[in-house]
Amino acid sequence: MRPANLAVKFLLELAAFAAFAYWGAETGTGATAVVLAVLAPAAAVVIWSVFAAPRSSRRLPLAARAPLELGVFALAVAALAVAGRAVLAIAFGVVAVLNAILLTVFRQWEQ
Repeated sequence: MRPANLAVKFLLELAAFAAFAYWGAETGTGATAVVLAVLAPAAAVVIWSVFAAPRSSRRLPLAARAPLELGVFALAVAALAVAGRAVLAIAFGVVAVLNAILLTVFRQWEQ
């Protein structure tokens, strides 16, 4: 179960980036949609890779990183909701919360 929980966290990260791209594509029109669909997930990837990635030299300490990671997931929920995908937003949020609980129970936040 422990390795599966880490795999779910990784899939949540990828899904969050996809949610930002979807939001961008649905929010904008024409060239604006393309720009938002590229820049929104790109910004999230940069933030995640610099401050949350396990191999980052600038990885934040857990007290700052956990809120950052959960904040990215919360923004992904909001992006899906704003883009008109309420059911996906709820499902993503539920999985993210359950994953965070299991990360705590299994003491996997540092992995």
